[in-house]
Amino acid sequence: MTTSEKTVKPVVTRISGPIVTAVGMHEAQMYEVVQVGDLGLVGEVVRLIGDRATIQVYEDTTMVKPGAPVLRTGAPLSVWLGPGLIGNIYDGIQRPLPGIQARSGAWIRRGEKVDSLDKERLWTFEPDARVGETVSAGQAIGHVVETPLVNHLVMTPPDIEGILRSIVGKGEYGLLDTLAVVETSAGPREVTMLQRWPVREPRPILERLRITEPLITGQRIIDTFFPIGKGGAAAIPGGFGTGKTITQHQLAKWSDADIIVFIGCGERGNEMTEVLREFPELKDPRSGRPLMERTILIANTSNMPVAAREVSIYTGITLAEYYRDMGLSVAVFADSTSRWAEALRELAARLEEMPAEEGFPASLPTRLAQFYERGGAVTTLAGKQASVSIVGAVSPPGGDFSEPVTQHTRRFIRCFWALDTELANARHYPSIHWLHSYSEYVEDVGHWWKKEAPNWTELRTQALTILQKEERLQQIVKLVGPDVLPDSQRLILFIAEIMKDGFLAQSAFDENDMYCTPEKQVALLRTMLALHDRGHELIQKGVPLYRIRSLECVPKILRAKAAFGNKELEKMAELDKMVNEEMDALAKEYIKEADLICTPISK
Repeated sequence: MTTSEKTVKPVVTRISGPIVTAVGMHEAQMYEVVQVGDLGLVGEVVRLIGDRATIQVYEDTTMVKPGAPVLRTGAPLSVWLGPGLIGNIYDGIQRPLPGIQARSGAWIRRGEKVDSLDKERLWTFEPDARVGETVSAGQAIGHVVETPLVNHLVMTPPDIEGILRSIVGKGEYGLLDTLAVVETSAGPREVTMLQRWPVREPRPILERLRITEPLITGQRIIDTFFPIGKGGAAAIPGGFGTGKTITQHQLAKWSDADIIVFIGCGERGNEMTEVLREFPELKDPRSGRPLMERTILIANTSNMPVAAREVSIYTGITLAEYYRDMGLSVAVFADSTSRWAEALRELAARLEEMPAEEGFPASLPTRLAQFYERGGAVTTLAGKQASVSIVGAVSPPGGDFSEPVTQHTRRFIRCFWALDTELANARHYPSIHWLHSYSEYVEDVGHWWKKEAPNWTELRTQALTILQKEERLQQIVKLVGPDVLPDSQRLILFIAEIMKDGFLAQSAFDENDMYCTPEKQVALLRTMLALHDRGHELIQKGVPLYRIRSLECVPKILRAKAAFGNKELEKMAELDKMVNEEMDALAKEYIKEADLICTPISK
């Protein structure tokens, strides 16, 4: 390469929306961050041909002209990791929205640069390691109380291990203050509270573990019928208005993960506004503290630059991995991956890549796999067991589950919660269809359930069998009506309706029903199936179905989900007893009536 070529300054030669072409980039590297134009718009190199680079800009490129300067940073797109993440609200490239609002008002100005974390804030650091100890990669050398709910471990970066030569005492320190010095094979390395990590590179782990524990969400149809394990991956596909966002909000509020990362990826601004207003007011059900004290929000709405939408899920999953490395259980909610895939499609079109199915790039399956595979139950570098669970919403056009994003997503997840338009129109929420959904974590979490409820597997199997039989019987009913069915089959229709109304449907506005513990879930299901089993016995003996429907316990079973709290299991036991007593009384009464009818009248 000639001297004249080396001295060419990088400049813009072509602009196509968020895609910018620049020359003079012979020393650039793939995925290197650059600053474009006089405003220093943040971009990332996504293609290199000779000294020509294609740059994906994460901000609006309006008014950028050919000849505008390009400044290389020499580093990949990275996020800041340290105390202060919890409770914050970021955009797709980890710019804090509250900080931007304080500086420039309600609108994000182009080229706005605000530190992701407050470097001036002091944190109370307490050391947990001693001088002379051998420190491994990812080991905690101390801790900071980040919020009343989160004890933030200050860990050595994954590339630092050796002998701890010095460490500060308890006191107030900033993010950039040197807390410890580790003597490594390459020389002394300083450890601070602040770490930086490339968003497209998974953080290292020691090993992957088999999933054994469910992520308890408090939603009956999920926990009992289609559970997700801690470290698992699930998808919520559904058409417009079926309740994807609301279902994810419920999971974020009530799931028993230690940390929640909610990624609003390309959704409408009013939906994300509702999240931003609602979450700070919510109370954590386990501690009574504000839910934001263990939550990170990433807001990248549909009117924000499309390139930032593409990188937002990588930002979110990297933050989740950081807290996972502390030995915590983290739940990531992405709403929605369809909007993220649309961003990929738009960027691929501007990059003039060959389109595949429905215009999506051929790399779509690989990109989805890269995202979902970063979840899992793991052993961290420090030897702790932790997990990242991922729940992604999918918005197929017209509710068509055969479209590419839904189909490719099913390849990389093991839990599928299919939302149904008819259920949503009937105001049945969550509108997860019990016949179109599935979970492959049932066997994995079965041992946990066996300890909590020994007969959970049998109850679940019996309930799903009844719902499947009811679906087949409904086809006959639609043709000729229910009166032609024998009472034994009409009993199945009757019990299925009780299960739909009294178990599967759940109100987010009822204090007793919005969250249901596993113990209450099993108690409710056991009572309903007891009604089925005893009713079936009586019908075999000739008792008509209308006598069973008229029992006093039936409306109480329907109201039990809202009438009894999670700690009032003794009332559920009383309801069980009531069902058996009324069934016994009905059996005796019917036998007595039958004897009277059959007794001949004496002359």
